[in-house]
Amino acid sequence: MTDQTDIDYTTLARQIKSWGKGLGFQKVGITDTDLHAAERHLDAWLAQGFDGEMSYMRSHGRKRTRPAELIPGTLRVIAVRMDYLPEEPDPRGLLDDPGKAFISRYALGRDYHKVLRNRLQRLAERIEAAVGTFGYRAFVDSAPVMEKALAEKAGLGWIGKHSNLLSRDAGSWFFLGELYTDLPLPIDAPVDAHCGSCQSCIDCCPTGAIVAPYQVDARRCISYLTIELEGAIPTEFRAAIGNRIYGCDDCQQVCPWNRFATPSVETDFVPRHGLDSATLLALFAWTEQEFLDRTAGSAIRRIGFRRWLRNIAVALGNAPPADAIIGALESRLTLDDPVLREHVEWALERQRAR
Repeated sequence: MTDQTDIDYTTLARQIKSWGKGLGFQKVGITDTDLHAAERHLDAWLAQGFDGEMSYMRSHGRKRTRPAELIPGTLRVIAVRMDYLPEEPDPRGLLDDPGKAFISRYALGRDYHKVLRNRLQRLAERIEAAVGTFGYRAFVDSAPVMEKALAEKAGLGWIGKHSNLLSRDAGSWFFLGELYTDLPLPIDAPVDAHCGSCQSCIDCCPTGAIVAPYQVDARRCISYLTIELEGAIPTEFRAAIGNRIYGCDDCQQVCPWNRFATPSVETDFVPRHGLDSATLLALFAWTEQEFLDRTAGSAIRRIGFRRWLRNIAVALGNAPPADAIIGALESRLTLDDPVLREHVEWALERQRAR
């Protein structure tokens, strides 16, 4: 290992931010590992059961809020931001067309985990070329890491009332990544919060999941219901889901700060297979092999084919009645999956009743 006592860490921090921007990160910040405030917030959130079936939020002890327990020797966290908003007409128009499928905009292109992790690895290699061997590990929403709390401490933005990170110059349409390191780099100051009295995100949530400012009950959240929840979607939320078949962006779409968001220049995040404008019937007709082929390299694949069909069945049940929809739903009754069958039957009942 290179003698790190000879390193000018202030200069190195400036270089890291420059190298990061050269790799496509719109913002790079550095923070320490003190997450006591975030730990208290997480403990209170878990105590209320707001994590639902996301057992991974509890399964790592304090490693999530104490980075040096996850990766011994960690002194600093280099936090990065990469914009992902695709160039497109206002996506809220899709929500007004019940025959179309709405997919959260982050999932339309290539899996962001791979994109950001590769760039973080290249950033680490660039640092290593400058200072010699050092301790580090890259994370992108793939380990017990408090990514939003770390990004907030590193000055990348503030956590809004919807619990997403917000930036004055970019809104919230961005991914986050982290590089844990043993380099004693100078840290950045957090930015001030700018939500003020606005509560547009709270008011717009279709299922009332934002139960109080900065408090999201995941059990009510459409993103949780369509992505994380493995079993049946509670009937009380199905109508409110509308045509959202993978995630929900409502709280971001109404946020005033997203007026300043700019479309991403990353070709990896360009929508694939027409998923930004596909119809529910077209997607419901996919075979399992078509699902696997067309979601290869996509974050969508993690929910699997049956959950994909479950979500679309709910959306079809919410669509205006049509013979084509009834026929499509009936064709899926032969699948040997009790959860899927229950959702298809629910959708058929709504279609026939109307």
